[in-house]
Amino acid sequence: MKLTENLKEGQAVKLIPLGGLNEIGKNLTVLEYKNDILIIDCGLSFPDDEMFGIDIVIPDFDYLEKNREKLKGMILTHGHEDHIGAIPYLLKTVDLPIYGTKLTLELVGNKLKEHGIKARLNPVKAGQTVKIGEFKVETIRTTHSIADSICLAIDTPAGVIFHTGDFKIDYTPLHGEPIDFQRLAKIGEKGVLLMLADSTNAERKGYTPSERNVGIALENIFRNCSTRILIATFSSNVHRVQKIIDTAVIFNRKVAISGRSMINVVNIAKDIGYLKIPDNVLVDINKAKSIKDSELVIITTGSQGEPMSALARMAANDHKAVQIKKGDVVILSSTPVPGNEKTVSNVVNRLFERGAEVIYSDIADIHVSGHAAEEELKLIHSLIRPKYFLPVHGEYRHLRRHASIAETLGMAKENIFILTNGEILSLKKNQVEKIKETIQCNPVFVDGLGVGDVGNIVLRDRKLLSESGLIIVVAAIDKATGTLCSGPDIISRGFVYVRESEDLIEAARKVAEDSLNRCRHEGIKDWGAMKNHVRNDLQAYIYQLTKRNPVILPIFMEV
Repeated sequence: MKLTENLKEGQAVKLIPLGGLNEIGKNLTVLEYKNDILIIDCGLSFPDDEMFGIDIVIPDFDYLEKNREKLKGMILTHGHEDHIGAIPYLLKTVDLPIYGTKLTLELVGNKLKEHGIKARLNPVKAGQTVKIGEFKVETIRTTHSIADSICLAIDTPAGVIFHTGDFKIDYTPLHGEPIDFQRLAKIGEKGVLLMLADSTNAERKGYTPSERNVGIALENIFRNCSTRILIATFSSNVHRVQKIIDTAVIFNRKVAISGRSMINVVNIAKDIGYLKIPDNVLVDINKAKSIKDSELVIITTGSQGEPMSALARMAANDHKAVQIKKGDVVILSSTPVPGNEKTVSNVVNRLFERGAEVIYSDIADIHVSGHAAEEELKLIHSLIRPKYFLPVHGEYRHLRRHASIAETLGMAKENIFILTNGEILSLKKNQVEKIKETIQCNPVFVDGLGVGDVGNIVLRDRKLLSESGLIIVVAAIDKATGTLCSGPDIISRGFVYVRESEDLIEAARKVAEDSLNRCRHEGIKDWGAMKNHVRNDLQAYIYQLTKRNPVILPIFMEV
């Protein structure tokens, strides 16, 4: 990549978002000065409905791999998948130290163990400052829907960059202390050149409710319930898991854990002292049947309706240890992530069909967001008072709304940057500007063990296959003369039911045969050209008859 002269001379700090803009997920921000690169977070995102067969989506690491000798370290704001999930894929090609709080690094370590990767993990505590290359990073306590979340004040040669991480302002958190307002005010008073801030809930008016509200709602449900209780929530929300366990103890119930990720997080949090579980409260999920329904709580994964999650398997009567029965109370302690509404609805309907009573966020306060709403964003802006502002962590509408909030607080429009992934900010003393150069950072699709081997063309074909099916035309041809020796035969998958559409299949076979004979008469012997002729003739005929566009795949065998 050709850079402007001032960047070549190393007089400016570059800020490059490689993920997390115009999307929820895949968060990765690069800070670069001279020969030092600092990475903030390295997350994944989950595929949308158009990404058929894709497991996860990760950032494009090409720029980092090309500049591997500059990589001085990575700092993590918290342990959610959209901030740590892509780390194993980066560490397969580069090596660098990783800094984060205790729980965050335990979750990263567990993830790396699954991939068979060793890494240099360096624990930091909120309030600590670490030097990573040319950057001094101060970590500040914040509140979010996972324990050990931090925001960052990064001292750079151009000035201080403040990164909120994911946050909400919870004055009464269930565990731990509230956000460190005193330190934030001091950082703002000292002077902040640029702030990057979470925009997820920028469209929501008012304040995000406290996590304590969920605790009160759960206690009311437990108090009035004499049957088995199943609660689905995010495995990473250790505070909520702790509250569920505390509530179960109050009402003399045992607790069973279901779902691989939930079991992993509970074990990790328990081992490092972030979950306090009295003796004889936890029971093996496989032995839960021996416990009275009125004395049991099951904490499970599947709050987003994921097809293979524990709750989805329970709803489909496909779980080895737990079968939903009449009278069960199932609590979905979450709200559907955008795009998951349909899958969540399907699971809810199945649970109702099996006789369970389902309680979800629409009918009870059993979930609160971990992200700041409008009034909290105004407060963080007022405390930090940055000269320049870059909204991050959101779709375009979220970024645009957050920019408007900053304007209402008096920030000049020209000091607010709405970027896309790969665009670059150049930071100098008291000045930030967007430069023309960009870095290519297309999303990388992970499908099974394949990383990046599925692109837009493959996804387009999968989309076509899902919509109209496949027709295969098989023929044996004398290549020397172009004479049709056998066939053509038509094989159809996902297009029509062959036994009920024999006339259509036969007509399609005749069209393919006529097309091949015409190629022979016109002296066309190139197989590529012959396949195009058959494909085009068959496509036109089938569309005329059915108004469908199946994928047509001619296969010729040489005789």
